[in-house]
Amino acid sequence: MSPRRAKLVCTLGPASAGPESVRALAEAGTEVFRVNLSHGDAESHGELVRTVRAVADVLGRELAVMADLPGPKIRIGELAAEPLSLTVGARFVLRAAGPPGDVEGAPTTYPGLAHDVRPGDRVLLADGAVELVVREIVGEDVVTECVRAGSIRSRAGLNVPAERLSLPAITPRDREGLSCALDLGVDLVAQSFVRSGADLIGLRALMGERTAPIVAKIETRPAVDDIASVLAEADAIMVARGDLGVELPMEEIPILQKELLLAARSRGKPAIVATQMLESMVHAPRPTRAEASDVANAVLDGADALMLSAETAIGEFPVEAARAAARIAQVVEERAGGFRSAATPCAHTDDAAAVAHAAAQVAAGAPDVVAIACFTGTGRTAALLSSERPGVPIYAFSPEPAVRRSLAVRWGVTALPARLPEDTDEMIGLMDEGLRAAGLARDGDPVVMAASSPAGKTGTNMLKVHHIGGALR
Repeated sequence: MSPRRAKLVCTLGPASAGPESVRALAEAGTEVFRVNLSHGDAESHGELVRTVRAVADVLGRELAVMADLPGPKIRIGELAAEPLSLTVGARFVLRAAGPPGDVEGAPTTYPGLAHDVRPGDRVLLADGAVELVVREIVGEDVVTECVRAGSIRSRAGLNVPAERLSLPAITPRDREGLSCALDLGVDLVAQSFVRSGADLIGLRALMGERTAPIVAKIETRPAVDDIASVLAEADAIMVARGDLGVELPMEEIPILQKELLLAARSRGKPAIVATQMLESMVHAPRPTRAEASDVANAVLDGADALMLSAETAIGEFPVEAARAAARIAQVVEERAGGFRSAATPCAHTDDAAAVAHAAAQVAAGAPDVVAIACFTGTGRTAALLSSERPGVPIYAFSPEPAVRRSLAVRWGVTALPARLPEDTDEMIGLMDEGLRAAGLARDGDPVVMAASSPAGKTGTNMLKVHHIGGALR
């Protein structure tokens, strides 16, 4: 089977934090490891990043780390006893502060909640396990009625319509987490509860000169409504179906997923599909048939990457979950080409985009071409090639380790190390040698090559069909 094109993101947690677990996840097919900054402290986050880097060195692979910022997430406070069961018709008060919660009510982490909600607003607890409706506001207290019964635990999430909240897009915890993530040299930073492109501009400004690609998590209605501005500022997006499915009617999420993936691809931005992909594998060694279909459909919709959360962070079968996701994605890519989402029209915004489009077309028109290779200093050439969704693997050679790791979330791209060449002939020779050494091409195999010429020039302007082992000119 050919290399899997859709990438796999796995969340690290208590079930997968050790070196042996990280290595097993990498060998199961994980390309990106997510560190959730909502849990743990700076020391534990640093240990996770160092573990991934150590495993990458041992395996000789480019493994990326994505730090996920907490964002303006509201939670209920501590409960006196848990789980706490709420029944339909019960009165439940959300307080700005106070003692641990009980069946009468609970404190929240957002003191301004009473100023942002209105009577009639829906409030969901624990990703919708319990549904409340606001009946009245009494001072700093929000008096609600339970309309869907269920159980909650301490620190359960609390969702209200995002457009009502006056919480800042970037919280003090985000600032601390961002500083820690940049100190650790992470490869991607995920911004939670994005509402507009302005939120991304604010986060990028906080980075200063220590920049990292930003993944905008789409989990609010404002972000969906303003997806154009979000895509203009983001380096990638994540369709975070957990909070998105709480904020919007659940029946809208499957179609919205397709629309968001199509929008991202039309802008050349990678998209990750996340949340509950193989949720039953938190406690079971095999996924349900419905979950297998969900993973398959995300691949068919054109997702660049699939993400596992609880499955690998706290699940009983983290490695099995990673293997299952990778196996499903690979079988879909091998056998379901006719069902894939149609390609978006090519937008030749500049010469580099035109060269990438031409490279994909040349590869498609020559059945014996085994791969597309590119030499890139920034990763842009590889990104443009990925957006074209060619039918052959893309191998991106770069002398920059950070660039190689940033490409881990790009569909179909395998990044390989290379030194900086002195001229174009040496650059072609480096790619030829690299493909042969890695066993990715054999003498005589035709490979489409794209790069800047002369070597080091800004802007992709060279397209060449090269036979491995043949003349460089």
